[in-house]
Amino acid sequence: MELAHIAFEKLSISNANMRQGKRAPDIVDILPSIRARGILVPLIVRPAAEQDHFEIIAGRRRYFSVKTLKEEGGEVGPLPCAIMQSGDDAAALEASLLENIARLDPDPMRQYETFVQLVRTGRTVDEIAAIFGLTETQVKQRLALGNLLPKIREAYRAEEIDDGTVRYLTLATKKQQRDWLALHADERQYAPVGVQLKHWLFGGKSISTKVALFPLADYPGEIVTDLFGDDGYFADADLFWQHQSDAIAAKKQAYLDAGWTGVDVMMQGESFHSWEHEKARKKQGGKVFIALSHGGEVQFFEGYLSRKEAAKRHVGQEADVEAGAVKSQRPEVTSNLQAYIDLHRHAAVRQDLAGQPDVAIRLMLAHLMTGSGPWQRRVDAPLHRHDGISASLAASPAVRAFETYRAKIDACRGEPGEEERVFSHNDPGEVVITFQQLLMLTDEAVMRLAAMVMADALQTSTPIIELLGILLKVDMASAWAPDDAFFELIRDRDVVTAMLVEIAGEATAATHRGDTAKRQKEIIRGYLAGTNGRPKVENWLPRWIGFPPAHYTERGGLKAVDDHGRVAQLLSQTAAESARNVTAKA
Repeated sequence: MELAHIAFEKLSISNANMRQGKRAPDIVDILPSIRARGILVPLIVRPAAEQDHFEIIAGRRRYFSVKTLKEEGGEVGPLPCAIMQSGDDAAALEASLLENIARLDPDPMRQYETFVQLVRTGRTVDEIAAIFGLTETQVKQRLALGNLLPKIREAYRAEEIDDGTVRYLTLATKKQQRDWLALHADERQYAPVGVQLKHWLFGGKSISTKVALFPLADYPGEIVTDLFGDDGYFADADLFWQHQSDAIAAKKQAYLDAGWTGVDVMMQGESFHSWEHEKARKKQGGKVFIALSHGGEVQFFEGYLSRKEAAKRHVGQEADVEAGAVKSQRPEVTSNLQAYIDLHRHAAVRQDLAGQPDVAIRLMLAHLMTGSGPWQRRVDAPLHRHDGISASLAASPAVRAFETYRAKIDACRGEPGEEERVFSHNDPGEVVITFQQLLMLTDEAVMRLAAMVMADALQTSTPIIELLGILLKVDMASAWAPDDAFFELIRDRDVVTAMLVEIAGEATAATHRGDTAKRQKEIIRGYLAGTNGRPKVENWLPRWIGFPPAHYTERGGLKAVDDHGRVAQLLSQTAAESARNVTAKA
């Protein structure tokens, strides 16, 4: 007999099970215990014909209890199982396990004391596991409580400390445990618990082994694991970064060898903002940007150029420019105003897309089929280095409303929400866990979730924003209102005058045409607020913000207008090709 933890999805009821049948068994009597304490008695299983799958010989009611918990939305880990080998007697095995598990006190500290006594008599971990029908991991979890100071164990026994806090205390040194106990005993002090305790232990710089780009087997330093052995952390952050930097350097060289024009490794903690870059394929001189978080996470953004680099490339693609040629006129929007417009339009489109599964699933498929888009889903708060833009977005009703969708995504993944939300290519286990959660949902719920995820991954300042804005009939008037940041960012007097005409009319604008831009903006704001005796103008939208967008001057410069023209051209070409195909078939 071999004891192991087996994922729920790899288990099914055997036809040989004496209680096998279509009707689910009555589990009322055991469900409360399993809900509170989990599966204590291992299921008896044997290898199935299907590879890497097992069929349950004994333990049908326990299996259905776990199934019920999953349907309730509970988090269920792998189940303890006794794997039968040739010649094993399932009935005898189960009877033996039931007898021994009944003698095992359910209290974790009592179990620890029992196991310690057996170790002192010469029993090994695997022998103790066999005696009580547990896995070696379960036994090691209880024995690991011996790493805690006696007073912490006593507090745990008295239920003054929860399981999550004890789990992180097993990561602490003896000195840290004593310091924590002093805080715990002092009513005037706060003793950190849960995730806050982890940050306290590591000085806010805990680095998970999940983010390492290098093989953990090559790491010479200490890796601290918790009570359950599920999470590991690098004890020496400096040593970690030495190895992580070497791995990044190797990855950078691999990109260069593959023909990328350049690879920019960003400053640690600096975020990569797609709206500050343009997509560019490798053949177009595109580069790779590598972003590093303070927590050790590394993200790779392939095929981008900064706006400045992209502008130079566009100039180089035009006809030869003679030396001393006059520079083109400045655009009517500054880079910060451009970002403001893009971000608010993106927020409104994203909000509507999250509620349109039929559109979102097709867009998601288009990204997958063409290999484009941010398919390492990186969730950033829609902020900008300009304080005014950040404050404007924080107050946006579309941004606030979308947070409810993000909460649903995190709930599906079992995320507590206290750390940066990232789907990382470095952790294939996360895919397994997320896929397991998705299998529990109905098709309708999956479609709704797909829309939310697609909306959350939607990039700013791309032609797809223009197409979605028109397709979804996005109402920007309900998603945006003029604020201080907007008016502060407008620096072009011609634009302000054109806005004054738009809002107050030609006559009023002519009266104030000689005023400063600042004064004209004050008049515009008076009309929008209905103050100073001026009639209030409701639901005004600047030409830049709406769908489709438009310029205020012949100088133009708004990227969204160019994107809209590109979308219209592509749609026209597609329609023409479809018409030709229909004619040819006819």
